[in-house]
Amino acid sequence: MTDTEPRRLLRIEARNAEAPIEKKPAWIKTRATMGDDYRDLHALVKGEGLHTVCQEAGCPNIFECWQDREATFLIGGDACTRRCDFCQIESGKPSGYDTEEPARVAASVKKMGLRYATVTGVCRDDLDDLGAWLYAETIRQIHATNPGVGVEMLAPDFSGRPDLLAQVFDTRPEVFAHNVETVPRIFRRIRPGFDYERSLNVLTAARAAGLVTKSNLILGMGETREEVSAALRDLHDAGCELITITQYLRPTVRHHPIDRWVHPDEFAELEEEAKALGYAGVLSGPLVRSSYRAGRLYRQAIEARRTS
Repeated sequence: MTDTEPRRLLRIEARNAEAPIEKKPAWIKTRATMGDDYRDLHALVKGEGLHTVCQEAGCPNIFECWQDREATFLIGGDACTRRCDFCQIESGKPSGYDTEEPARVAASVKKMGLRYATVTGVCRDDLDDLGAWLYAETIRQIHATNPGVGVEMLAPDFSGRPDLLAQVFDTRPEVFAHNVETVPRIFRRIRPGFDYERSLNVLTAARAAGLVTKSNLILGMGETREEVSAALRDLHDAGCELITITQYLRPTVRHHPIDRWVHPDEFAELEEEAKALGYAGVLSGPLVRSSYRAGRLYRQAIEARRTS
């Protein structure tokens, strides 16, 4: 196969492709509000040749987040060693390992004048440390280069290994996020490389280490309303303090079909339900993403800890 030829579809992708792309309901739309900070940041990013997940993933919240001087960076390459059925990142064997990437990300945070940065990345099961050093070093470099800037680590599970988790916890990100994404019944179908209970245990370990903890649930992949409520309880019981809840948007025909479009009223109900459970911060809506208003959620968690 040449570089220009598309790869063969996996069996699950071929099955997904039998369902056409779904038509979006009227409430799935964004309004582009381009304030001065957004325009300044857009010009800087373009002029400096910087790269953020916000742009490359076409995030619907880029205008608001950049106006708040917040952005998300993807580290570890563009190929993931695991395959989640909702994720647009290609799975495969990563090529190489860039030890200069942490310094470049830290420099980008400085050039962009960010107040809060989220660092996420691909799974690197091909590495002995599963990519833990890269995550840890990126957090260290951002903190060292950008005093006062908040950093959120949206991390994989590092296979639940205590030594690797300790390595990333020791960098003291303002928030440690690990996304469960879906409910136990369909978890293996949606996230075959992960384990629901292991993900809960990772969040418990992060909370025990004194970190602010966060997770995300994506709706519309086949879960029931009751299962979402149960997952919210599971996450809170595991020590999760912040939660985001969002609508699944299918990236391509190869990805998992959309099971349902969740009405904004249901998102509002889930937000109140999560608050009643005791979450320090909740964002729930069709176009919410896990790093949306990340700095604001972090401040809510700190205030909740201060007053508890």
